[in-house]
Amino acid sequence: MSSAAELLKGAAERFPSEVVTEARVRHLDLPDGGGRFALITLDNGFDHTKPTTFGPRSLVSLDEAIDQVAAEADRGEIVGVGLTGKPFVFAVGADLKGVEVIEKRDEALAIGVGGHDVFRRLAGLAVPTFTFYNGAAMGGGVEVGLHCTYRTVSASAAAFALPEVFLGLVPGWGGCTLLPNLIGADRAVTVIIENALSQNRMVKGPQVYELGIADAIFEAADFLEQSLRWASAVLRGELEVVRQPPDRGEAWDQAIARGRSIADEKVHGAAPAAYRALDIISSARDGDLREGFAAEDRALADLIMGDELRSGLYAFDLVQRRAKRPAGAPDTSLARPVTKVGIVGAGLMASQLALLFARRLDVPVVLTDIDQERVDKGVRWVHEQIDMLLLKGRVGQDKANRLKAAVTGSLDRAAAFGDADFVIEAVFEELAVKRQVFGELEGIVPEHAILATNTSSLSVSAMAEGLAHPERVIGFHFFNPVAVLPLLEIVRGTATDDAALATAFGVAKKLKKSAVLVKDAPAFVVNRVLTRFMGEVLSSIDEGTPVEVADRALAPLGLPMTPIVLLDLVGPAVAHHVAGTLHEAYPDRFSVSANLGRVVAAGKRALYVHDSGKPELDPEVAALFEVGSTVLSEEQVRARALDAIAEEIGLMLDEGVVADARDIDLCLISGAGWPFHLGGITPYLDREGIAQRVRGKRFLTQGVASVPG
Repeated sequence: MSSAAELLKGAAERFPSEVVTEARVRHLDLPDGGGRFALITLDNGFDHTKPTTFGPRSLVSLDEAIDQVAAEADRGEIVGVGLTGKPFVFAVGADLKGVEVIEKRDEALAIGVGGHDVFRRLAGLAVPTFTFYNGAAMGGGVEVGLHCTYRTVSASAAAFALPEVFLGLVPGWGGCTLLPNLIGADRAVTVIIENALSQNRMVKGPQVYELGIADAIFEAADFLEQSLRWASAVLRGELEVVRQPPDRGEAWDQAIARGRSIADEKVHGAAPAAYRALDIISSARDGDLREGFAAEDRALADLIMGDELRSGLYAFDLVQRRAKRPAGAPDTSLARPVTKVGIVGAGLMASQLALLFARRLDVPVVLTDIDQERVDKGVRWVHEQIDMLLLKGRVGQDKANRLKAAVTGSLDRAAAFGDADFVIEAVFEELAVKRQVFGELEGIVPEHAILATNTSSLSVSAMAEGLAHPERVIGFHFFNPVAVLPLLEIVRGTATDDAALATAFGVAKKLKKSAVLVKDAPAFVVNRVLTRFMGEVLSSIDEGTPVEVADRALAPLGLPMTPIVLLDLVGPAVAHHVAGTLHEAYPDRFSVSANLGRVVAAGKRALYVHDSGKPELDPEVAALFEVGSTVLSEEQVRARALDAIAEEIGLMLDEGVVADARDIDLCLISGAGWPFHLGGITPYLDREGIAQRVRGKRFLTQGVASVPG
């Protein structure tokens, strides 16, 4: 047993629930007389429902397999060693469920050192080593391959990434050190920093090859056979692998600077993982692997014991697990089939919905509006977007033709919606208008059809009042841009029945949205929280705090955008309308900014201008403002806004707007871009002591608010 295995034994004892990945060795004769070859297959074969991961015992299994092939190599019995995975999966990295049992930094350090000690043995064998990335490879799954001499990748590999920075870690088993030395610092920054901070963007097999991570690429149908044939040619000297050496001069510095710029833009200095990774990439220029691995070990130990990783794992669990099993969703057997969709309205939001429904449901979609010009404009926009998808290779010509044929427009609602199973309105945010629309639709659509509203703040129950069948009315609130933000707030009105609700959840799943069941309450979840916090920021400005001070107040949280930039994105008119709705419902907590009202009345579409390349208050907007003499500091504005959020979330939970605090966290992560590194709004408020101060108790009884030890 190697020193690495000894180091990992203690960790294995603390993690008894690990799904162990076995490293199984088999031998074969390479094609064309290439010689005897040892192939190690990573497989948690007794549980094919779980991806292959590396926990402590999995690393011990790999270490034992390397013991075997190392002895065979030393005896001259084999000419090479290969590493591959079970069908469609190579390995998706460390088993992070074990993080919760780590209580001391020494234990965290052991995981980093143990992984390094096992993986780098592959580079020290007496024969060349090969990694055959046959499918999904992430984190440690990518890194184990970087320790090998050569790599091939399947053309159909759909998920390849180093996602650690996204979760609050660094690629700490060789990624930060080996990858830049293989493909250059700039490409490494793209994979480790840019992709990770872009909502964990994956690359596919062809990109892995183009980046230079893999030396060869083969089709999935005979991937292993072709990889072995290629390995044989390399070992026989018939094929030479030529790699471009990385530029270790100015280009390396430029890559690090680009990475820091990306990190600043995404997390604003509030999350340490990206910066720790960049420090290691920077120092990797000299090619000192031993020092690079030691730096990775230290970073892993520090970050495992920090809040960022625990927060990231909590957030990851929400979007990967809770979002797929929505709390309160009825039995799926109650859902009705949807074979045609109608959309009332043909503006930008309606057109985005039409494209989404057509692509995901693969059913006819009909847009209607008050005149032919608007209908034609909406349909034309959808067709133009389909053409863009075709140009980008996202759809083929046949698919593009079918999508265009599926999306049509009509002024005759009776003819358009007479056979529709699901009709959603996206008209002006005015209750009387929406009630009129539903009243008309009820006399047109079949009795089984669902009537959905995309309202952002109005009462779904009020819209259904007076209808003969209010039980089929449901809230179906998307977030803009529809194609990007995954959240869908599904709102149950007082009369909504289980069949309508089940159908809505079924449609949401096909649309690939994260659906959260929400009680019919003013502004639901995301807009209620954001409006409360925005109201406090605007109130501080109205009272006399300079706009730039108030707008910087939330910067330490690392939010994706500042309050005023967010206001401009939503639009002053929309923000003012939602604030008015909430003020009417809760006048003691929600104010309507008089200055924002002046901005809307003047027809201004934004508070900021960007003439200098950075956002600055529009002089015309500044001239409209009437402010008081109370000037708050950034810290005071931040405290005021966070206290207000804590109060509002507590009241929402008391009212039963959602099942529990996790749903509010999921809504803000997937609908408002709340940063993963903060782990959700409620654990952040717990961790900072704000929840205890405002409401006398924490939101979560356990979770990510603190780290033991």
